[in-house]
Amino acid sequence: QVQLVESGGGLVQFGGSLRLSCAASGRTFSNYVMGWFRQAPGKEREFVASISWAGGRTYYADSVKGRFTISRDNAKNTVYLQMNSLKPEDTAVYYCAADQGYSGTAVGRWDYWGQGTQVTVSS
Repeated sequence: QVQLVESGGGLVQFGGSLRLSCAASGRTFSNYVMGWFRQAPGKEREFVASISWAGGRTYYADSVKGRFTISRDNAKNTVYLQMNSLKPEDTAVYYCAADQGYSGTAVGRWDYWGQGTQVTVSS
């Protein structure tokens, strides 16, 4: 089992920045691809970004490309999501996810999930 705990969410103004963190425990962190997803009220959970085991490859949703950056620190068992130029449409609960091999957009393919952290962007 992998336990994931997100932090760093909050209320920010349009154009502001936030950095989310996700601390992992339970298994060898570097054996897992890590991802971030989000879910806005009344909408399905959607892919935001993912990062490979050693951090050499990253993938982003078109809606966040150029504004968000995913990174990881395997020594700290933590994955980050730096969010810049935030927009009201970025408002959602953000979830961290882990999987041993899958890095894509399908929610059902990821094995482990955190409880989520709320991000609210005011206009």
